[in-house]
Amino acid sequence: MKSAFLALFLIISLFVNGQNLYIKTYGNEKNKPIIFIHGGPSGNSTLFEGTTAQKLADSGFYVITYDRRGEGRSADPDAKFTYAEAFQDLNTIYKKYNLKKAVLLAHSFGGLVATLYTEKYPQNVSALVLAGALFSQQETYNHILDSVRKIYTKKNDLVMLDKVTLIENLNKNSAAYRKECFELAGENNFFKIPNPTEESKKLYADYDSGIFYKTNIRNKNAPLLFYQNETQNNIDTRSALKKIKSKGVSIYAIYGKEDGIFSNDQINSIKILAGQTHFALLDNCSHYLFADQQKQFLAYMKKWLH
Repeated sequence: MKSAFLALFLIISLFVNGQNLYIKTYGNEKNKPIIFIHGGPSGNSTLFEGTTAQKLADSGFYVITYDRRGEGRSADPDAKFTYAEAFQDLNTIYKKYNLKKAVLLAHSFGGLVATLYTEKYPQNVSALVLAGALFSQQETYNHILDSVRKIYTKKNDLVMLDKVTLIENLNKNSAAYRKECFELAGENNFFKIPNPTEESKKLYADYDSGIFYKTNIRNKNAPLLFYQNETQNNIDTRSALKKIKSKGVSIYAIYGKEDGIFSNDQINSIKILAGQTHFALLDNCSHYLFADQQKQFLAYMKKWLH
């Protein structure tokens, strides 16, 4: 029991371009590898690790989690926060663990990273799983602003309606625009399910009181540097996904029905792209679907990937 506890919290660091890359593995290395790619920029893998990584490994997978360079626990003052840099980190993981192919399990902004990586290195990816993942950024921003405008109109909140108008007039390829859109989404609980289950409440409570929450590091400069250094900062990856699919890489998509940052049209488009048998829409579930509806999430991973 003691050794299992120690193994659970074993941190493997790689020396990448002079900096430490936080990586942690779960499960038997002989099992099918899954690399979890977290959201951001400025995100980390702590919530997935603290709630789901070990349980996914217990389902018969070798789960690899990491924080991208300069984000979370992978401190790097020289990080550029570009997609190319993210690809370098992924390739380092492949090399370190002698992976020929792996499943990429991508959440939120991680969906953009994983899609662009798979487009460039399809030979490295056995399957791409979009889990509450971004794929059409401007449509997401438009949906958030349209949705909150309706909410504030109903409340006759003139101050917030003026704020929405100001945000709509910002440069749509700027960190400020992205930040303001997602802050409005957060303020209106777009990332939370309205009726959390007892299971999900316990998962979040255990996370909040555990070691992973204590290391929930957020680099506030990451989005600013991403928009400064990366030209592909407001993109639609559906053409890339179609290209990936044509090359024989399996694409799966799993989303929460109550995830407030995606419109019905967006969800329908990704359902068509992935295909009926490769798509799931979970009831009473929002953005962090692996914690909101963990049993269903794990059941789909086993069904699709084994």
